[in-house]
Amino acid sequence: MANILIVDDAAFMRMMIKDNLKKAGYSDFQEAGDGEEAMAKYMEGKPDLVLLDITMPVKDGIQALQSIKQVNPQAKVIMCSAMGQEGMVVEAIKLGALDFIVKPFKPERLIQAVRNVLGE
Repeated sequence: MANILIVDDAAFMRMMIKDNLKKAGYSDFQEAGDGEEAMAKYMEGKPDLVLLDITMPVKDGIQALQSIKQVNPQAKVIMCSAMGQEGMVVEAIKLGALDFIVKPFKPERLIQAVRNVLGE
């Protein structure tokens, strides 16, 4: 089963994502509250997939995506963004993000994106 790193500065959002993924059968999670912490957790745990929020303090999702892709060009990353961040989403895709989910997201869309990116 895939190890998934959930990165969002809002604890309730991490919990909501985790709850939705648990219902779909995933159980191996790591969490980070900003891009810098995400990078540390990525280096430490080498997750199979990263769910990365765009807007965060310290280091935002775009910067974290760049750092992760420098370390591992094959890293599987799905960006999470609020409405109105289309420009950043386009930049994230150019930098190598494989998909994006717009918040507030539907659980089915989250699961579908995760399964697609993991090739399940």
